[in-house]
Amino acid sequence: MNSTPEQSGEDHPADREVVVSLSRCDSRDARTVFDVLATAFASDHPMGETPVRASGPRPTVWVTTVDVSQPRAAATPARLTEPVTVEAQGGYRAVDRLRTHLAGAFAVSVVGTAAGDQEQEVRLRLESR
Repeated sequence: MNSTPEQSGEDHPADREVVVSLSRCDSRDARTVFDVLATAFASDHPMGETPVRASGPRPTVWVTTVDVSQPRAAATPARLTEPVTVEAQGGYRAVDRLRTHLAGAFAVSVVGTAAGDQEQEVRLRLESR
């Protein structure tokens, strides 16, 4: 008999990965947020990578996926030039881990949520402390 991840004690992928998107912010602020995430979590963007703003009339959206299952380090306070809105989508526990980590670096406010059966989407507002 095969066991499911829940039965074997492993995390379900929704409890590990969070898709994080940033838009309508300065590329330096996007880098700051991504660096805070990359110090603690495995990410598909390397530490120090500077997001590049797309040309044209549409807003640029920067997206990364982070694995929050095993944080490597606690967040330290980081400075933003202006408030940043973050969209985080993933399992309930994974999004909570992400939010808790971000709260170590920024003042975090929840400004919107959309709940699903196994996942949620949360809009966070990050500001410098």
